[in-house]
Amino acid sequence: MVAHAALTARRLGLAPPPRSARLRDVLELFAFVRPGAFTAPSAAGLALALGDPEPVGPEDMAVALSRAAERLLAEIAATPTPSREEALAVAETLARGGWAWGDVVVAALRSRPVSNAFRTSGLDVWTRLEEWEDPGPAGDPGSAPVPPEAAVRRLGELLERAGLDEARTAQAEYAREAAFVFRPRDRENEPNMLLAEAGTGIGKTLGYLAPASLWAEANGPSVWISTYTRALQRQIERESAVLFPDPAERARRAVVRKGRENYLCLLNFQDLVNTAQLGAADLIGLGLTARWIRASRDGDMTGGDFPAWLPGLFAVPAAGQAAAGNLVDRRGECIHAGCAHYRTCFVEKAIRASRRADIVIANHALVMAQAAFDGARAGRGAPEDSETTRLRRVVFDEGHHVFDAADAAFSTALSGQETAELRRWIRGSERRGRRGRGLEARLGDLVGADGPARQALNDVVHAAGRLPGEGWSGRLSSADPEAPQGPVETFLAAMAVQLRARAEPTDLAPACAARPALPEAVAAARAVAAALADIEAPLLALTRTLEDLLDQGAETLTGAERGRIEGVLRGLDRRARMTLPAWRGMLSTLDAGETGPGGEDPDFVDWFEGVVISGRLADAAFRRHWVDPTEPLVRTVLEPAHGILVTSATLTDSAAEDPFALAELRSGGR
Repeated sequence: MVAHAALTARRLGLAPPPRSARLRDVLELFAFVRPGAFTAPSAAGLALALGDPEPVGPEDMAVALSRAAERLLAEIAATPTPSREEALAVAETLARGGWAWGDVVVAALRSRPVSNAFRTSGLDVWTRLEEWEDPGPAGDPGSAPVPPEAAVRRLGELLERAGLDEARTAQAEYAREAAFVFRPRDRENEPNMLLAEAGTGIGKTLGYLAPASLWAEANGPSVWISTYTRALQRQIERESAVLFPDPAERARRAVVRKGRENYLCLLNFQDLVNTAQLGAADLIGLGLTARWIRASRDGDMTGGDFPAWLPGLFAVPAAGQAAAGNLVDRRGECIHAGCAHYRTCFVEKAIRASRRADIVIANHALVMAQAAFDGARAGRGAPEDSETTRLRRVVFDEGHHVFDAADAAFSTALSGQETAELRRWIRGSERRGRRGRGLEARLGDLVGADGPARQALNDVVHAAGRLPGEGWSGRLSSADPEAPQGPVETFLAAMAVQLRARAEPTDLAPACAARPALPEAVAAARAVAAALADIEAPLLALTRTLEDLLDQGAETLTGAERGRIEGVLRGLDRRARMTLPAWRGMLSTLDAGETGPGGEDPDFVDWFEGVVISGRLADAAFRRHWVDPTEPLVRTVLEPAHGILVTSATLTDSAAEDPFALAELRSGGR
């Protein structure tokens, strides 16, 4: 018996061991019996998680492993979750797949009366997940202010619930001042904005949760709490238990939001289960993941209740086999309402829950990206959809990172990876054995067999063939000048030549100014701009068609049909009206600056950058960043809001005459 066989092997300098009936990993048993529970992946961690004393020394650890296995088998025999029948179905499937613990777990489950009514493998967890309900628009929030003294009283209540002493003077003053951002604003585009520095240990989280919770209760959803790191996001979610002690209520009123790539995709999971049953993926690892899915609160695989060590329990995939990394929702791959699991999707549940929650705990990147996209759509009069978010009250914790987050969120990159992903989003996966539905699969039945929409769809699929296809990275690093295929790959190769000629030697990211560009780069840029225009025009036509379909079918479309159209429309709109025009604008300035700096836009800084992996250039990017990223931050996030709190332990510069001057500039407050 071991704890985490693969990690133990690496520490011993050995190759990961193959699965064997003679090697029993107690961590696998823990993952089956207590899915979603925390433990450190070691003998000591297992002992502590089960309430035993921490073992000291190798002999004690060996005994602790044996005791942990006995305790876990007794627990699964007595109180299996979510039901004895379902746990038994999964255990029998894993036993047939050669799981070392299979027979003893099956015996433990059958030690008590059990019904044989469960007729599936148990891995089809998507059939037993609760569906989300769409309650409709939440309406505009109210404008009732939060009196400062009420915020202090609420802080005292929260501290009492947490079993802490009464509020310290500094913490009470913080809560009193934070109430300012929850007043009604007086003028358009002028939010009530407060910069608040609070040193570590003052208790600023409860300090702003106190007025935020009062405002949400009085006015309706939602106050968004934005962090820069996942660690603080998890901390705030834990501290929200003081607001909502009941777990069910907390799941409804304090929602964590992340990007789609953080959540398990049920369609990906189903595909891997089918693959595993044919012997081309790890059935045992997927069975343990199935147990977690049924226990998970929100399907978050990066910081939620998904154990960080669980992917390490998967067998190392052989060539051509699917791996655990394919479980998440990859960018551009979601088919929204066209998916069989749309009604149980974890991402869709989080989106809808956030529209009704009192507190939404998100991150700077998501807040800024969502505000920019929703603001652009609202400015064009686009119809509201299920993902539209009103960011009226926002607390930026870790506020000293707001400038850096804005710099990243509002930047643009034209690279091999980005353009290859655009091709896959349009044409679908062109690699055998990999899932990825293109526009034809998503829209074919909506646009019909003929007409302008069908022609536009055919045109965009054809035009996307000029974007980088499979193997583009290898062709970029090839010494053969004839290797690039298509205008984008030719442009990437020209950027690589300029990088090698002008960039300082570096192991990871060589970079150089974009202008003056080499003649071959300018010529390739013109061809890329033309190719992108050929994609943009039919995408716009498709977008307008779907927008008209939503307007004309307001009374006839079902909720599922509307959701499907809205999901596809967001992807079309983002690429046709934001990404592609931005790329073409960058390329046009490169062309204009061929003979000097005349084509440069004073609001932006442009450069070429390479990505070096194992000594070879794996990608090249034409990057554009705002000289002052607070300009788009103010326009898209701050001005539409009614109240903004930017807080951190390190906002001010004590050596400056005005300690908050730099913070005001970097947060958009001036």
